[in-house]
Amino acid sequence: MFELIVGTKRLALSSPIVMGILNVTPDSFSDGGQYSTFDLACQHADAMVAQGAGMIDIGGESTRPGAAEVSLAEELARVIPLVKYVATHHDVWISIDTSKAEVMRQAIAAGAHLINDVRALMEPGALDAAAELQVPICLMHMQGQPKNMQSSPTYYDVIEEVTGFLTARIEACLQAGIPRELLVIDPGFGFGKSVEHNYELLAKLNHFTQFDLPVLIGLSRKSMIGDLLAKPTSERLAGSLAGAMIAAKKGAHIIRVHDVAETVDMLKVLQATQVYF
Repeated sequence: MFELIVGTKRLALSSPIVMGILNVTPDSFSDGGQYSTFDLACQHADAMVAQGAGMIDIGGESTRPGAAEVSLAEELARVIPLVKYVATHHDVWISIDTSKAEVMRQAIAAGAHLINDVRALMEPGALDAAAELQVPICLMHMQGQPKNMQSSPTYYDVIEEVTGFLTARIEACLQAGIPRELLVIDPGFGFGKSVEHNYELLAKLNHFTQFDLPVLIGLSRKSMIGDLLAKPTSERLAGSLAGAMIAAKKGAHIIRVHDVAETVDMLKVLQATQVYF
């Protein structure tokens, strides 16, 4: 059984937990601007905790395809007050969705517990910051950068290339002094992948259990759902739940979603069947 530990705080991953998405941005692909004010963001955090989220993932820079970069000052202004609010009002794990070393440092100081980095600690100073902070870190695979990652993603073998990338980033972390027990991996659905690449990753997700590390997945409302079903983001709940259930059955430990209540219900039904296997 995997367990994440920060100080005296522990998170058992014996069954999948739901990570609620809290984007404090004006331009995220699904909920851009919906929670961009502090009060609305706090209310949404409250609601997701009440609905059963085991972790809240706070992000201040959109990583949707074509997204513009955000300055350090702007990202800090968006996320640090919210991290402090959630840490003060809820006994829940807090993830900071960032690639910037200084945001990592200030968010952990404000009460966050996990770094969720779509660039896998490859930005300047990020690896050193993570080694200094000694908190759990999610390393995600992305081909390219958000501004160009969906232009023409190409792989000779998507499973092998994602595996090779994660292997290299895990080794870089170990060499930097980050203990293996602090690492979480994410194959990066939608980040530099075609629809076909994404569904091959989902079908073969259990391949990544070879790392013997917790696996985080995020496919909620993404274009892999919308393009397959020809649905806008507001009508992708059923597809997102189907993807999340498949991922859970294939070994995912943390399910990152917009729709917390529905995903919690789905996982309860799935887990009720596990005693018979």
